[in-house]
Amino acid sequence: MTLGEIESVAIHQVGNKILEDNILISESPLELDETLRNDLQTYFSSSFNSEEYFHLYHDNGLEFNVVYGLVSRIFEEKDSLFGQSVELARYLYEKSVHPKIKGGEFYTVYFKGCSINGESADAVGLFKSENKDTFLKVLPTDRNFELISEKGINIKKLDKGCIIFDTEKEDGYLVAIVDNTNKGVEAQYWIDDFLHVKQRQDDYYNTQNILAAYKSFITKELPEQFEVSKADQSDLLNKSMKFFKEKESFDLEEFGNEVIESPEVIDSFHRFTDRYQQDNQIELPEQFDISSAAVRKQARSYKSVIKLDKNFHIYVHGNRNLIEQGEDEKGKFYKVYYKEES
Repeated sequence: MTLGEIESVAIHQVGNKILEDNILISESPLELDETLRNDLQTYFSSSFNSEEYFHLYHDNGLEFNVVYGLVSRIFEEKDSLFGQSVELARYLYEKSVHPKIKGGEFYTVYFKGCSINGESADAVGLFKSENKDTFLKVLPTDRNFELISEKGINIKKLDKGCIIFDTEKEDGYLVAIVDNTNKGVEAQYWIDDFLHVKQRQDDYYNTQNILAAYKSFITKELPEQFEVSKADQSDLLNKSMKFFKEKESFDLEEFGNEVIESPEVIDSFHRFTDRYQQDNQIELPEQFDISSAAVRKQARSYKSVIKLDKNFHIYVHGNRNLIEQGEDEKGKFYKVYYKEES
């Protein structure tokens, strides 16, 4: 994903409605010189490094998604950006009703000629800055220096952002999202309440979901049905991650035969995925191309760790045959074989 040239920018200030903060609407679009345009380009593009995409949606139909309607009008007539930005700011203000939501500057931006998935498309960006960093400015005087402390926006730290590309309109447009500030309940207002999106069903979606389902099966379901040690669970997780890193495409039958191997466990996994899809309201296709980006992200949570009381952790990275489990008069133990230590 590469953002194109910034054509126009509108800025308003959106406070917290429940705290009775103000909403301040500007009178006209922002005037840009080349330096400011370049700085804003850096600021708006700084945090979009994921290949996870979304669609705007609404349970009752796309026509009920407010952001979808307002952005559609911008794509139909670029000169309407400022007027639609006012409506977007007011709508965001109506959704800013959690006491922990911070006020900040709200930007509506039109990008010309972006690159997404090998295609060119215009885009509308919605951004909000909530946090200010401290900057030191050194000013030389006649015989000395003066140091001034100022608060401002770090152009390499985007708080909240959304890029809506003018493609896949009938599905709710192709949408990229960033939210670096809130992780709790208050985070829902940007992604769920304001934008109202659902994840796009693509290779990233499929890879992410099958890996999450398999990990849940190995760590929760498998021990309830079969006699399996923590070392065996770690081995199965490692084998699955090796499969996804080496293969270009996923095939459920191939995965079962190469990774799980046991026919009884394979049948159990199939039954589990049927329930998992229903419980989580997702689809797990039996064949799809593997997204390496989703594999890298899921690998962070695929750490195979055996926790022994509060004394030791054993990280299992490979070869299950080099670790043995037993019990003697002193208690339970693990025996680990190795060639070198570092």
